[in-house]
Amino acid sequence: MEIGAERRASPFDRTGGVYPVKNQVCKYWLQGRCNRNPCRFMHRESPPSNFKYPNSPAPPKLKHPTSPATPKFKHPNSSVSDDICPKQSKGKTWVNPNYNSPKNATVSTIGGDRLSCTTSRAETDSGLQNQQKTPVSQPTQCKYWVTGNCVHGDKCKDLHSWFSGSEFTMLTKLEGHNKTITGIALPSGSDKLYSGGKDKCIRAWDCNSGQCAGSVCLDGEVGCLISEGPWLFAGFPNTVKAWNIQNRAEFSINGPLGQVHCMVVDNDMIYAGTESGTIFVWKYNLETNIPEQAAVLKGHSGAVCSLIIGRDMLYSGSRDCTIKMWDLQNLQCKQTLHGHTRDVTSVLCWDNYLLSASLDNTLKAWAVTENGSLEVVYEAKEDDGVIALCGIHDSEARPILLCSYTDNTVRLYDLPSFAERARIFSKRQVGVIQIGIDGLFFTGDATGEVSVWKLLGVPKAPSELT
Repeated sequence: MEIGAERRASPFDRTGGVYPVKNQVCKYWLQGRCNRNPCRFMHRESPPSNFKYPNSPAPPKLKHPTSPATPKFKHPNSSVSDDICPKQSKGKTWVNPNYNSPKNATVSTIGGDRLSCTTSRAETDSGLQNQQKTPVSQPTQCKYWVTGNCVHGDKCKDLHSWFSGSEFTMLTKLEGHNKTITGIALPSGSDKLYSGGKDKCIRAWDCNSGQCAGSVCLDGEVGCLISEGPWLFAGFPNTVKAWNIQNRAEFSINGPLGQVHCMVVDNDMIYAGTESGTIFVWKYNLETNIPEQAAVLKGHSGAVCSLIIGRDMLYSGSRDCTIKMWDLQNLQCKQTLHGHTRDVTSVLCWDNYLLSASLDNTLKAWAVTENGSLEVVYEAKEDDGVIALCGIHDSEARPILLCSYTDNTVRLYDLPSFAERARIFSKRQVGVIQIGIDGLFFTGDATGEVSVWKLLGVPKAPSELT
């Protein structure tokens, strides 16, 4: 008979400070006004499901000797296709494209239209064009509850919770950074979540225990952090660093001018957007095992805040209020999109639309016209500036857009209606949103805190629905 050690309960499996009593749901939590922490009743509508990354070799420390092993940037489960929309790192999916899915897992995809196809006005009228956001009164978080000073308890008219909505829950908070989180990444084959921040540190978090498994502090602020396959890429002032968490290979690229704010990797190409407004491009050299500069893309007059690739195009959002569309075949600017009046903070794709966020308090949807150019077909006006965009599918394969705002909230919208279905509250602005597997998603804010969230139910791809 095999006798195994009892596994400690993972904080990723928990929804509160203690286990619930007989799986009873807290009635005050359902009303959004439970002020007990911990509460002996469940703060969710169903018992928590177990979460665990697939077993994998323990990744090495971030600081290690350089290995001559040749990097393969392309994720083994992704493929180059002509599908529309850009992906955040490699695939055309809402789920983390850099994660090796467990056996029999389904990757949920969005859309199958071509970015080169034309979108008629009639088509957009039936989609986003006629979808008008209806103002709905949203709950307000009690600022005194946040500081532990609310004296009204159950009678308080404001929310005593870090979120509103019943379709997701907070699993845990990861604390260790002391400045703004600038990147969250999940390398392929790893059971670690990585985060980087302006405190110049990169931390690894054990997904089973929720504890910090290691950290490395470098010479400059981490401007961004992404992963592609087993590779972890970090942007610093004038430098890009990369580590392979499986074979211990690493390299540094010097040359970017100023802080590197965003990056994207496509096959053997690395693209980095910088404070100077320049996008640097490197191609991996198989003979020297070192990336070599392939091009320098100039045109933006302000810092490049966001990059995304799709259908042989690179899209860049900038503080100069524009979005540029670069042809990856010749690395020339094909079109400059005007429409925002302040910083373009994030670009994303959904179905046959390019979505853009800005500090001008608007979300815009762009579509391809008959002449092949992109134009605005929908605009959502908000009361606050929009900082970051991300997306995920719910348990019924419905797309959800996650948007963070300058009022310290993250709002979850149904698409294509843009109807708000839930809201997350944070102590300070959330600058990073990252998607995991099985409905997990992560947010990083300006206090240095990383929060782990989970949609209730198991996300499905549209093909799974009957």
